[in-house]
Amino acid sequence: MTVAAHPLVVRARELADGLLAPAAERVDQEGVPASHIEAIRRSGLLGVSAPVAHGGSAAPAAVVRETAEILAGACCSTWFVQTQHHTPVLTLAKTALPVRDRLLGPLARGELLSGVAYAHLRSYPRVPVRVRREADGRRFSGTVPWYTGWGLNDVMLLAGVTEDDEALFAFVEAREQPGLRPSEPMRLAALTASRTVSLELDGLWVPEEAVALLMPHADWVASDHPKTLNANPAVFGITRAALTLVEEEYAGVLRARLDEVRRHAYALADHPVPQERAEERLAVRAEAFTLMRTATEAAVVTGGGRTMLLTHRAQRLAREALFLLVQGQTSTSRAAHLRHLAQGPR
Repeated sequence: MTVAAHPLVVRARELADGLLAPAAERVDQEGVPASHIEAIRRSGLLGVSAPVAHGGSAAPAAVVRETAEILAGACCSTWFVQTQHHTPVLTLAKTALPVRDRLLGPLARGELLSGVAYAHLRSYPRVPVRVRREADGRRFSGTVPWYTGWGLNDVMLLAGVTEDDEALFAFVEAREQPGLRPSEPMRLAALTASRTVSLELDGLWVPEEAVALLMPHADWVASDHPKTLNANPAVFGITRAALTLVEEEYAGVLRARLDEVRRHAYALADHPVPQERAEERLAVRAEAFTLMRTATEAAVVTGGGRTMLLTHRAQRLAREALFLLVQGQTSTSRAAHLRHLAQGPR
């Protein structure tokens, strides 16, 4: 079976063409509706990487990437809300702790939607969220700077650093409760629709049976680092979408370059040793960003003054491209990207 013919890819395209893309400009201004998330739930896409035994599809990496490209290119805000779900699923698939039996099936089948609150772990040695042990559980204190999908998610995978410099992840209901208070939804230059808030944690108590992962923070960093080296499939999705708005005389040249960079990026992503060829991965990641910016700029130029209207697709894609430049950014990836920019046009 080809990637294009895979049932989940077919469903992603149907969702993109029939629901997400036609509503994307309205969603950009009004917010991701619950109906979009319900459609994602029904599609089976929330279980794209989940084990078959628990109701998922365990799809090949190429299928996972293709569905991400399709959703991001159609409505980046909806893609961003649902993409948070896949890390909790993979975390549960790898753990032997009791929370796996309780949550993996419902998450894999799309009965529950999960968000994530762990990116702040990458700011270490600064520790925005601390965890201390308490009888039969843990208490979380501090601030989660960014949390996406508030009001849409059922649960969240929340992380903090313990007194022993361990990274601890636990599942928490995604609702206001004693010890957990959300901010007002943030107004952002792009993806305000994703319902992003910050979370104030004031002694939030979590039972021990909700813990999904506990490991030395240094080991977590080592496992997380390769994930931030590769090009994000959403970047190629936005690029593809922007090129549909560009006159073919010019889009054809950029599309050929897109195919080349994409092949290179995914060959690296499929390399059996994710820690190897780090500099090459970062260089290709930066080149993908450059191509995305060129494509969205070309879409704006093609559309002319009309693109300044908030109802125009080109300006939305250009703003979403700005967001992807910093999404998942680390000090390593930032430095590599800035070096790439400093080299100037080639």
